[in-house]
Amino acid sequence: MDNLSFDSFMSYTIGILVFFIGVTLTKKVRFLREFNIPEPVTGGLLAALFVYFVFWSTGSEIAFDLSTRDRLLVYFFTAIGLNARFSDLIEGGKPLIILLVLTLTFILIQNVIGVGSTLFLDLPSPVGVLAGSASLIGGHGTAIAWAPDIVKLGVPQALEIGVAAATLGLVIASLVGGPIAKFLLAKHQLSGKSSEKPSVGIEYKKAETESFDHMSFMAVLLVIHVCIIIGYLANNVLTELGFKLPLFVTCLLTGIILSNTVPRVFPKLHWPSRTRSLAIVSDFSLSLFLTMSLMSMQLWTIADLAGPLLIILGLQTLSAVLFIIYILFPLMGKNYQAAVLSAGFGGFALGATPTAIANMTAVTKAHGAAPTAFIILPLVGAFFVDISNAFIIKFALSF
Repeated sequence: MDNLSFDSFMSYTIGILVFFIGVTLTKKVRFLREFNIPEPVTGGLLAALFVYFVFWSTGSEIAFDLSTRDRLLVYFFTAIGLNARFSDLIEGGKPLIILLVLTLTFILIQNVIGVGSTLFLDLPSPVGVLAGSASLIGGHGTAIAWAPDIVKLGVPQALEIGVAAATLGLVIASLVGGPIAKFLLAKHQLSGKSSEKPSVGIEYKKAETESFDHMSFMAVLLVIHVCIIIGYLANNVLTELGFKLPLFVTCLLTGIILSNTVPRVFPKLHWPSRTRSLAIVSDFSLSLFLTMSLMSMQLWTIADLAGPLLIILGLQTLSAVLFIIYILFPLMGKNYQAAVLSAGFGGFALGATPTAIANMTAVTKAHGAAPTAFIILPLVGAFFVDISNAFIIKFALSF
C-alpha cells in the first residue's frame, strides 16, 4: 500500500478527535484518573499503537504535519505567563533556585548513568551521552542538534539513536509522573487548596456544571495574540543581538510582564489572568500539543534499537524515580507543591517541558491548584536548562 500523509490542518483535526478519545477513556477508566494519567497521553499512545498496527499489517506509513502543533506550544506558554503574578515569582524564588540546582545535578547523573551503561553493554561511550541528557532532558531538538557531532565520534546511527531515545523517553515521562504524585500524596496525606482553581485546565468534579462567558473567551484570545505579537518582535530583536531563544520563551516573559503591569495601570480593565476562559485555552493548547506529539510517533523506527536502548532507559527511569522521591521531594519542602513538582520533574527529566506541565495539570485538576509550580518549572525547563545542558554535553563528549 502507499504511504499516507496528512497535512497540517488534517493533522490538527485528527489530533482533536484523538484527544477526545483519551478524554472519554479517562472518564470511564478509574485507573487512569487515580494514577493521574493525562488524557492526551491516553489518546495519543492509543493512536500511535494504531499507526504502528497499520504499518505492521500493511507496510504503509502514516505521517502527520506537525507545524500547527508547534504553534500550540506558543499559545500555551503565553497563557502560563498571563497567569503569573509577581507574588508567585517572589514566593518561588528559593524553590526556583533549588529546582535549578537539582536539575543541573540530575543532568550530570543522567550522563554518568548513560556512559556507565555503555561500558557494560559494550557500546561506544558517546551513545551514553546521547541516551542521557541529550535526548531525555534535552528532548528531540537537542538530540537532533548534537547527532552530527556524535557521528564524528564514531557513531553513524547517532540521529536514529537520539530520536529513538527521545521518543521512548517521552512515552515513559508521560506515564511515570502521575503515579509518582499519587504515591507521594497518599504517603504524606497532602492536598491542594480546594478554593483556588488550577492554573491550567478545569477540575474534573466541576467540568460539567460550570460555564463561562463567550466574550471573556474571545477577550482571552485577543490578549494572547497581543502578547504573541510583542513576544515575536522581542524575539527578533534578541536574535539580532545574538541571544537566540525559542519564541515561546519571549511570549512567556511578555505574558508575565503584561499581567503584572496592565491591571495596575488600568484597574477597571477586565484582565483574563486566572479565569476559566484562560484555563480552557491553555488546557486545550497543551492537550493538543501532547496528543499530536504522541500520535505521530513512528514506533517501528525504534524496533531495531530497542534492546540496549531499553536497558539504558530503564536505568534512567529508575534513577529518575529514586531521585525525585528521595532527593527532590524532600528538598522542595515535602508539601503539596513539592508533590506536583515531582510529577512535573518526572515528565521533564525523561521527556519534555510540555509533558511535565501535562503531568502537573492532571494532578492539580484532581487535587487542587499549585500556581507556583507552574511558574518555576517552565522557567527552569524552557530557559536555564537548554543553555547549561549544552555545556555539560560538550564537556562529556570531550572525554
